[in-house]
Amino acid sequence: MKQEQLAIYEVFIRSNRGLDHKHVGSLHAESPEHALMYARDCYIRRSEGVSIWVVESTNITASEESDIENFVDPMDDKPYRHATHYVLPDSIKNM
Repeated sequence: MKQEQLAIYEVFIRSNRGLDHKHVGSLHAESPEHALMYARDCYIRRSEGVSIWVVESTNITASEESDIENFVDPMDDKPYRHATHYVLPDSIKNM
């Protein structure tokens, strides 16, 4: 298959249990199954992650940076809702 015919997949890796998946890159693949295998080979060859997500790029709907004010209320008048005021115990590693 030619590269122009292959779908583009976005790859997300979770490095440890309890952490968020992080976007690590994109790749071309014939199917979601192939994309998962390629992502495994490219991004976690040395056990850098515990979970992989692959999402076809055409299935992602995203806002534009210029539209952020329409999506987010900054809540500047409610500082108690910001997590900066909470003290976490040392035993909490991933939050």
